[in-house]
This record gives sequence, C-alpha cells and structure tokens, in this order.
Amino acid sequence: MASKLEQPGPYDAPIKSADFNKDAPHFLTYELHGAIDDLSQINLFGGGGGVTELRALTDRLHRAAADANVRGLVLRVDGPEIDMASAEDLRAAMLAFRGPAGERKLHCHADSAGNLAYFLLSACDRVGLQPLGEVALTGPAATPIHLKGLLDRLGVQPDFVHVGAFKGAAEPLTRREPSPEMLATLGAIVDQMYASLIAGLVEGRGLTREAAIETIDKAMYFGEAAVAAKLVDVVTPWESFRDEATGGAAWSRMKLKESAGPGGFDIERLQIFLGLLPTKRPSEPHVALVYAVGNIIDGKGGGLIGARREIAGHTLSAALHNLAADDKVRAIVLRVNSGGGSAQASEEIWRAVAAVKAKKPVIVSMGRVAASGGYYISTGATKIFAQPDTLTGSIGVVGGKLALGGMLAKIGVETFAVGRGKHATMWSAMTPWTDEQRSMVLGMMEDVYKVFVNRVAEGRGKAYDEIHAIAQGRVWTGQAAKERGLVDAMGDLDAALAEARTLAQVGPTVELEVYPPEPTLKDVLEGLVEASPADMLGRAEVVGALAQLRAEFGHGAVSTVVATLGQLLQLRREPVLMATMLPLTVE
Repeated sequence: MASKLEQPGPYDAPIKSADFNKDAPHFLTYELHGAIDDLSQINLFGGGGGVTELRALTDRLHRAAADANVRGLVLRVDGPEIDMASAEDLRAAMLAFRGPAGERKLHCHADSAGNLAYFLLSACDRVGLQPLGEVALTGPAATPIHLKGLLDRLGVQPDFVHVGAFKGAAEPLTRREPSPEMLATLGAIVDQMYASLIAGLVEGRGLTREAAIETIDKAMYFGEAAVAAKLVDVVTPWESFRDEATGGAAWSRMKLKESAGPGGFDIERLQIFLGLLPTKRPSEPHVALVYAVGNIIDGKGGGLIGARREIAGHTLSAALHNLAADDKVRAIVLRVNSGGGSAQASEEIWRAVAAVKAKKPVIVSMGRVAASGGYYISTGATKIFAQPDTLTGSIGVVGGKLALGGMLAKIGVETFAVGRGKHATMWSAMTPWTDEQRSMVLGMMEDVYKVFVNRVAEGRGKAYDEIHAIAQGRVWTGQAAKERGLVDAMGDLDAALAEARTLAQVGPTVELEVYPPEPTLKDVLEGLVEASPADMLGRAEVVGALAQLRAEFGHGAVSTVVATLGQLLQLRREPVLMATMLPLTVE
C-alpha cells in the first residue's frame, strides 16, 4: 500500500528524477504553499488546503542539512499563508540549512510574492520568478475595522470597561475610530515589521538600507523589473529553474515525514489514529514541547482534540502537572500562541507552570502572539524567547457585554425581565449596566489587574510600579518587550529548545515528547459524546463559512476572526477577560 501511495498519478508532476538514489549525492525540492501554523487540525490525509505544521517543516530542514548526501534544496514558494513571527522562525531554519559557509545551496522560485513570501525568498542563494510574475513589496499595513456605527444603526449598545489606558480590546465595538493609544500600538507593530522587511533586503539581497526603503516605496515589480531591482536573479519557468539549480544532478521531492506519500498522506499518522500504533513517547530523559495555542478557556474544553485549537485551563494544567511528575521529562518548552481569554484559566495554568518550574526548567517560546492571558501564562517561566515581530504584553483586563434590547425593539420584539434581587438582571443581554453595576464590574477588574501585574513583577524580578508603567494593556512587539524586560531573548522555537536541552543536560539528538499528541479515534469519539447534534450542525455551518473566508482572505484572516469571535462569546459566560483583540496586519 505504501509503495503504491508513493507513485504519482498519470497527470501529476514527477516527484523525483529518473536517476535518484537517496544514498548518493542529490538535491531536494519542496513546494511551500498554503497555511503554515504551529498546529494543524485533525487532517489525516494532509494536502487539501490543510495546515503545514511549522515545527515539522523546520525540523525537516535541519534533518536535510545533516544528511551528507543532500547538496541543496530547490524551494518553490507558492503563496504561503504565514504570519511574520512564524516567517522569522522559518527563515532562520532556511539560513541554517544553507550553513554558515554556504555548504548547501538554497534556490527559491515563486510565481509571485508579497511582503512575507518575499521575506522568505530573501534568505535564498538564488531567486527565480515565473514569467508574467510579480513581486509586490508594498510594506506592511494594519487595517482597524470598527463596527460602532453599524451597532448604532442596529440599536445594539456595547457596554465595556477596561483597566489600562492602552487596553483597546473592545474599541472596534465602542468607538468609531481608533484611539490615540491604539494608533500608537499599531504604529509600533507596523514599524517593527517594516524594519524586519528592510533587514531581509539588506542581509539577503545586499542592498543598502536606503536602497531597501526606496525599493519598498516603489512597491510593484513585474518580470524583468524585479531582476533590475535586484529582488530576483532570473525570470524563468519553474521546471527550467529546477533543472538549472540542480545542474543535471539527481533530485527528489522532500517529504516532511518518511511515512508521508507524495500528496501528504501520512500512513503512520493514520495508524496512530486507528490505534494500530501507540502514541510515541521517548523512553530516555528528554525535553517536552507543549503547545498552548488559541483562546484561553475555562474547564476541559474539547480535550486532546480541542487542545489543537484552544487552551483549556483544566486540560493544559493537568498535562503540565503530569509532565512535572515524570522524572524522564527534564525540561519543558511551552510554545505560546494566544491572545488570551479567561482570567481564571490563565491563573490555573500559571500555577501549573509554577509547579513545573519548582522541579525543572520551563522555557517559553512565543509565536505570533503571546499577549494578555497568553503573556500571563508565560511570565513565570525560567526564560522567555520571542521573535522581534511577536505581539506580547497587553497586561490589562477587559469586560463587558452587548445590550441587544434596542435592536430587538426596532423590529417589534419587546422583552421583559422578572427577577428578585437588586442586580438580578445584571448579566442580561437586553440592557446595559447601571452606573452602580458598571462600578462593581470595574472594581473586580481592577483587582484582577493587580494580581496580573503582581504575577508579572514576581516572574520578571521587578517592582509592581515598574511593571505597571509598561502594562496598562499596551501591546509590545517582541523586540520592544525585550528592551523593557518582559522577555529575555530574541530567538525562534529552535533556540528555546536548545536552551531547554542545555539546562536539562539532554543531547540535541534525543527525541522530543510533544503535547498535544497525535489524535486518536478514541479522542474523536470522546469529543463527539460531548457535542450535541445541534452543536455539530452549527460547527459544520461555521466551518463552511470560515472555509469561504479563508478562500477570499487567507489563513491569517480566519485565525483572527475565530479568535475574536471566541473572545466575544466568552464575554457571555465570563465577566472579566485577559484578551487582546487586534485587527489583522496584512501584506
């Protein structure tokens, strides 16, 4: 079966040259396309527009670099959907593949390229562009979208309070335009991304800083104009570029796993899912890599299946406590990619991290965003790594609700509340808070904020007032956070893993234990038991809508919409959130 799956169909492009032999010198090829993220959802067969896991890709590049028979890699960059911080991780792995003295060649080809795709291309020895292709190096932009005017027309009254001058999570609902504080935050984010793009041009293409700025300002380069601007080296079709890059040497398409077929079909993953193979765990002393991805929610959430898209307080804390008790786990790397959520669950996870740290090192690696609750669960770590374009901090609290009574009245629907107790209808979705109720909520939020700041002060070894001065809900880039002592070092996930191995005295070749593990049929069935038919139908409708959104605007837009809607829905259940809702930064 495996050998049959290896063979391309009659109309598929070849996956290797006729003379390929893996035990002889050869080149590898790989197509970089689709969504690239920390974790994929359940997608047994790969391909089909699924997510390529960032760690699997960077790890495969490292293995290729260690193979003495691999002379180089020819990369086809075809519209990858990736955020800037992940692009920094991947670009570092691409440079590491080349080696400090250029021992291996990295040739890259693109049909076209925007900001982030070109940032990756700038790491290559040689860059090719498809005929009629273009490079759109426009510079980064953030687009705040405010719904206040629409809500006013509908008769929906947003009622939100926040602690921290920069805590603008609810601004799209409560203001018609960004506040000066939000504009300052977005300006700093875009400035850092702009600086990273310039650095890529300077370091990768040999431009001066002034020339790099001028190149971005001109923005659009079609065909030979991209060659003249030194953005690409040649305009040529992919097949010709590949053949020239390999110089007639043997080549084969690179697979992320040896058990994967040409279309990404992963036999080993299927066997684990069906229970035919056990979930892998190293038997010798090792480092555990724990992913904390998505909104932070209370309870168990969706269990191990849900852990690939959400951070459930009970589920993640239980996993951390188990790893703390396992003597074979010598250190933990917590990979955080979250805009926050539940304050209570954040505290629960913070305590679990503290319990681990009392026994062994905990290293945090921050992805695209580790802010609000995402920063809360990170702050007690032994050491924190971030990328320059990571969004972090946002040490603040937000709470509120949408009062729908006015909207319903506009269409002739009248609602009537019957309760006992002065504040029985305080959390009704029909009416805004009274001044007294709003004051009560604000008081509770201020208490939570004080705990948050104290947690950060304790973890970072600073005084309360020092943290308060840089807190107040302000989002910092990773570089700015390091300058203010909120993170310890700039570095990708590999740097965090290397630090953990050093502290744990574990060799670099020892296998990692990864949480959440590969899903099994048992996990899926447990998830189905928890879901009602109505839930499943609703999820199907949502999945369809998100698929359409992704087709139009890309994976990043879907991630932002899902996270924001999830946080808004949490406000119906929880009065206080540590959440960061920022507009999508786009190319």
